[in-house]
Amino acid sequence: MKIFTSTQIKELDKYTIENEPIKSIDLMERAARALTIAIIDECTTTTPIVVFAGPGNNGGDALAVARMLAERGYTVSAYLFNINNKLSDDCQENKQRAMDCKRMKSFTEVTKEFDPPLLTSNTLVIDGLFGTGLVKPLEGGFPSLVKYINQSPCRVVSIDMPSGLMAECNTYNIHGNIIRADVTLTLQMKKLAFLFSDIQQYIGRLKVLDIRLSKDYIQNTPSSYTMLEASDLRPMLLPRHDFAHKGSMGHALLIAGSYGMAGAAVLAARACLRSGAGKLTIHTPKKNCDVMQVAVPEAVLQIDYEDAYFSDAVPAEEYDALGIGPGLGQVEGTAIALSAQLRRTQAPIVADADALNILGSHKAWMQQLPKGLILTPHPKEFDRLTESRSSDDYERLMKAVDMAVRLQVFIILKGHYSALCLPDGKVVFNSTGNSGMATAGSGDVLTGIITGLLARGYHQREACQLGMYLHGLAGDLAVRDKGKESLVASDLIEYLPQAFHLLEEE
Repeated sequence: MKIFTSTQIKELDKYTIENEPIKSIDLMERAARALTIAIIDECTTTTPIVVFAGPGNNGGDALAVARMLAERGYTVSAYLFNINNKLSDDCQENKQRAMDCKRMKSFTEVTKEFDPPLLTSNTLVIDGLFGTGLVKPLEGGFPSLVKYINQSPCRVVSIDMPSGLMAECNTYNIHGNIIRADVTLTLQMKKLAFLFSDIQQYIGRLKVLDIRLSKDYIQNTPSSYTMLEASDLRPMLLPRHDFAHKGSMGHALLIAGSYGMAGAAVLAARACLRSGAGKLTIHTPKKNCDVMQVAVPEAVLQIDYEDAYFSDAVPAEEYDALGIGPGLGQVEGTAIALSAQLRRTQAPIVADADALNILGSHKAWMQQLPKGLILTPHPKEFDRLTESRSSDDYERLMKAVDMAVRLQVFIILKGHYSALCLPDGKVVFNSTGNSGMATAGSGDVLTGIITGLLARGYHQREACQLGMYLHGLAGDLAVRDKGKESLVASDLIEYLPQAFHLLEEE
């Protein structure tokens, strides 16, 4: 599923109007009908509705919705803000239609002074002030209106975007001047900003409404941002032939676990084996030997010379993939061994956890990373890899995109919508997963899954996409039985077979 920029969305509207063909006012009417149906689900005819409409097409949508709700028996008061005496053509047309609607309780065009209505806990506010066309923070009297709405006990439904929020970058926005919606009814597709954790406070529950914009444009227009769907992944799945044997299914090497952190190595190892790798060798310190033998009997153990930590790079010529980092520790001997291991290994590599923390404290090594390396940081780990802390999720994503292109590596920026930043500058967001997965060890499982897929023969790009999706899908399946509060990382491994099966069957 593609995610378009605000500029592309504007072009999509224009293309639909020209090629369906359909008049722009009729397309607005189509959108308003979809919005009206969705709003009816949020309230009853006894709910007083206040509509705030801006001077552009978002305001036109809001006025059309106000009219349609009034015609269905709702008590609607509409306010059109025309401060500069300049309305879009379709907003002007819907202004006239609203004025002609006999069932509207009131219609007020605000040109100068504004006496705000009382907004009670029973009131439903429809926010149609500004949509995806907004390119700068709100100014004039609009910030005061937004703050008045936010401080009121009313419920708020925003049309397309909460007013004041920009569709992509909000790094330099004034966050106190953004509507905090209870529900956002966005048109046709999600906007990039909706995928960031620090924006969730503004959008509330998100519903995407299909208003039948041009499928040809959507299909044929390239996008830098996409969201994974099962249909994207099924063609990638490699068959397991009847005459396959463990030697043909790939041999993975996992370097993980310091003394006291054997659990991270266990989780990554079990996930790796559950992801299809034919063989797994685990390199770990001597003191982890008994734990690993019991917890992962299917794996071959390769014991480090040191009792408690990874101390020296190991030959990796015979392996098809390397996963390194879970529970590794950060002593200086391990740091030096990690650097040597990354330089010497020719197979695809996944670096996570302490491998990332070591790179973050040895930033000069970042320029020597092998091309095609897969890095799987959570936001704090990524910030340690850069020279400065990111001010918001959008800035962090842009830094990750830049790093992926500059170093020619794959970066999975983990989160609710984990973002795979590719060496060509594109970003693929994951669509599976839930907050129950916010638990220790979940990242170790992801490392194991991707390492197993690499060993199995998947290219880095495919392994990352499949790994993210299956990891989240296993979490979604586990949550049905375990619940979010009780989910632990080992549950993800338990449900991984079902995730594979479901993806294959779909």
